[in-house]
Amino acid sequence: MTATTPSGRPAPSSPPGSRVELAPGAAPDDPRFVNDDLLPVPVERRRWTTYNFAALWVGMAHNIPSWMLASGLVALGMDWKQAVLTIALANVIVLLPMLLTGHAGPKYGIPFPVLARASFGLRGANLPALIRGGVACAWFGIQTWIGGQGVFVLLDKVFGGSWAEASRIGGQPWALWLCFVLFWALELAIIYRGMEALRRFENWAAPFVIVGALALLVWITVKAGGLGPLLDQPSRLGWGADFWPVFFPALMGMIAFWATLSLNIPDFTRFGAGQRAQVRGQVLGLPTTMTVFALLSVLVTSGSQAVYGAPVWDPVALAAKTDSVFGLLFALVTVLVATLSVNIAANVVSPAYDLANLAPKLVNFRTGALITGVVGVLIMPWKLTATPELYIFTWLGLVGGLLGTVAGILIADYWLVRRTVLDLEGLYRADGPYWYRGGWNPVAVLAFAVGGVLAVGGSHSAPGTGPFPEDGLIPFLKPLADYGWAVGLVASLLLYTALMRRGGAVARSSARSS
Repeated sequence: MTATTPSGRPAPSSPPGSRVELAPGAAPDDPRFVNDDLLPVPVERRRWTTYNFAALWVGMAHNIPSWMLASGLVALGMDWKQAVLTIALANVIVLLPMLLTGHAGPKYGIPFPVLARASFGLRGANLPALIRGGVACAWFGIQTWIGGQGVFVLLDKVFGGSWAEASRIGGQPWALWLCFVLFWALELAIIYRGMEALRRFENWAAPFVIVGALALLVWITVKAGGLGPLLDQPSRLGWGADFWPVFFPALMGMIAFWATLSLNIPDFTRFGAGQRAQVRGQVLGLPTTMTVFALLSVLVTSGSQAVYGAPVWDPVALAAKTDSVFGLLFALVTVLVATLSVNIAANVVSPAYDLANLAPKLVNFRTGALITGVVGVLIMPWKLTATPELYIFTWLGLVGGLLGTVAGILIADYWLVRRTVLDLEGLYRADGPYWYRGGWNPVAVLAFAVGGVLAVGGSHSAPGTGPFPEDGLIPFLKPLADYGWAVGLVASLLLYTALMRRGGAVARSSARSS
């Protein structure tokens, strides 16, 4: 096997091969595959530090849906210790593919859809990009609706509760729709200013949200006179035969919560000052933050049970119970910042790049962000959160299986087949090494199809709780459905590696470009 030879140049101040950029005057200009947002970030603009990456994760992890992850697991029968353990383990597991796919960002300065061209082909990269972009659009809709609801609930309390009685449109008060639209517009206004504005926003949003969450804990602890009742509730599942059938699909669902970011993390690490910054920042930012946040949500909910006689898992609903106008306004700002922080970074950046990759001549990053906002509303994905079974098992499980399959192919190609060596200029040329057959790599498409079928083919739902047959879409694959993300990743990784090495595809593609 022959590795692809890079046609970029190492940065002058870096060890050979650590950071690569295009040679002067070598920028490709084929409008089918190039625009300013898809070109490699110049080395002098790769300056995100460990703090920037850690702050990015703190800002993304501290949001209402991640706060309520523990509540979903408790609703399924776990106690608080089992719920926190499941969330912590999932985030340690998903951290590994994030670090692996994130490596190409600081080294080559390229976003996810351009990295995917190495494995799927210049045209084939649109397949994983659109899948990931569609998922992110759905998440954008979920987060925007939740944020709009939070604003509505808190402002309703500030103005005496009259908003809930307003005339209804589509079954909801018109004031709720107004909050949703205004929140949606604010998100797009921030991202429209570009990635540097996002970096500055995340830097101050992260500590602000932490302060807001701790303030909620202090407030409920004072009212409760201490924490405890919920922490004493036993698991309805135990640690035996009833626990594991819930644990494994729940673990895959928790992994799927960040599975989109495990693919598009190069969209952020491409601005990194080096590998150390992105590795340390992600290790410090993701698993620790999500674990602490899950524990914090359990403690606060425990206090709410002591005060109100029943656990209140929704932080917005809990904050709305205060009679202090200052407390309500502080909670309102915290909800705004927390939801903006995660939704802009996690769910607008990625599809904006994906859409730009689909039609570089017509769509740039800002246009892609606006399209994302429109699609995210039209999909109406907030209905997926109606029940924990539908949210965790169906939505997150299905998404996780498909995204795990893509992650397996990217990791196999970049680490096992090419040993992290890419032809940077060739990623933008139709006559380069990644054109394969008509712009598509048949091996990647086959690995994706096989891995995807194995990962989600057995998807099933209990009667009345989801869209799938009780025996699974493909009954004999039903036992694999609970492990969809892992099955998809491992199956596609092994198949892609074996076929590429056996067929000598990399060597042939390199020969064509020489």
